Amino acid sequence: MRPYSVGKLMSFINRIAQRELAEMLKPHDIGSGGQHSYLRAILATPGMNQDKLTSVVKLDKATTTRCIRQLEEAGYVTRTVDEQDRRSYRLYPTERAIAFEPTLQAILDDYNRLLTARLTADEIDTLQTLLQKMYSGLDDTLLNLGE
Repeated sequence: MRPYSVGKLMSFINRIAQRELAEMLKPHDIGSGGQHSYLRAILATPGMNQDKLTSVVKLDKATTTRCIRQLEEAGYVTRTVDEQDRRSYRLYPTERAIAFEPTLQAILDDYNRLLTARLTADEIDTLQTLLQKMYSGLDDTLLNLGE
């Protein structure tokens, strides 16, 4: 049997990992679809607008809207109309989100340990370097494909 391609392996790992992370976050009313990424970004930059958040998290506007609505319903985020642009919303973490931040970080740390459990420290460093290199060149590569 031929070994799987890099893209296929990354896809497999991502699907399994996202399923596991969703289970770890479920008791805290954080769903799948990257809600934790949105919450972390809002905690890091309170008052960010939805367009900026979409750019930071690197997902589409529809996903951002859905995730923000779910985080709002769960009591983690509040939206306020942007005074400079009344069509836009500013996003703020609630007290629940702020109190949850250390727990969220612990869950994400455990999740990363789970992902790298079979790797040495040197292998983890190499993997991070290689993934960062792939990621850094991705935007340029994809932009040039459209030309």
